[in-house]
Amino acid sequence: MGLSYGARLRREVGSGPLPFIGVYDVFSAAVAARHFPCLFVSGFGFAASYYGLPDIGFIAWSDMAAYVGRMRIVLPQCHLLVDIDDGYCDSEVACHVAALMEAQGASGVVLEDQLRPRKCGHYGGKRLMELPEFLAKLERVLAARRELFVVARTDASEPEEMLRRATAFADAGADAILVDAVPDLAMLRELKTRTNRPIVCNQLAGGKSPAWSLTELGDAGVSLVIYSTPCLFAAQEAIEDTLITLKEQDGRLLQGITSRVALHECTDVLNENLCWRHGDVTEQDEDDLLADAA
Repeated sequence: MGLSYGARLRREVGSGPLPFIGVYDVFSAAVAARHFPCLFVSGFGFAASYYGLPDIGFIAWSDMAAYVGRMRIVLPQCHLLVDIDDGYCDSEVACHVAALMEAQGASGVVLEDQLRPRKCGHYGGKRLMELPEFLAKLERVLAARRELFVVARTDASEPEEMLRRATAFADAGADAILVDAVPDLAMLRELKTRTNRPIVCNQLAGGKSPAWSLTELGDAGVSLVIYSTPCLFAAQEAIEDTLITLKEQDGRLLQGITSRVALHECTDVLNENLCWRHGDVTEQDEDDLLADAA
């Protein structure tokens, strides 16, 4: 029996900063998987695509688990790092969710210390759980998983509190630490020194953290880089542009609104997923695809 997804991810962390691409549905995940082998199952993106609502706590764990399961069926080759917010309620539910995500094929989860109603990490006005309360939840989740990779996230905004919570998460046994909306590279370096754990950085267009290169983040000691929403934001822009063009062309869709994607290009992605679903991809094919995406 081969390594679990969590064990594979744990082995690969440290080989350089791993980019995780945020996706918002199974199709966007399939497109992203053509280019990157690590995907981030974004809560922001899922709330937007599945509910059409902001990421303030509407997601039901059963919906997220079903989504991860659908994604895993057609993308068995990818790492899936899943945003599970605060575990969707109390510690008992959080443990159940973590175990279920692992059973569905998640490589890892991100568990945060926000109180509800929650907010996107790059907005102000967030409220935090008391540290002992969150640590109790984190420790129970760590005990409930088998090999699932658990990222403990804090939404603290003050530097001293960021470091205090990050250190406590590391002491509790979290596999990696994420301080969301981190202000500078110096803080990332300090986190690495204080925790001696893999550090995760969340890069979000329009967010509070500056845009850094993978090289800069690697030099600062970052092991995993989450790009939360590039697919969602690109889709919004492309849909808007396409529909504006359709109006301007008096509805002449067949004239070709886009230059790169039409019926056959879209079907190619779906047929690739069907091959993965049917197990028609050989081990050599999988190695070649992963090498192309790396």
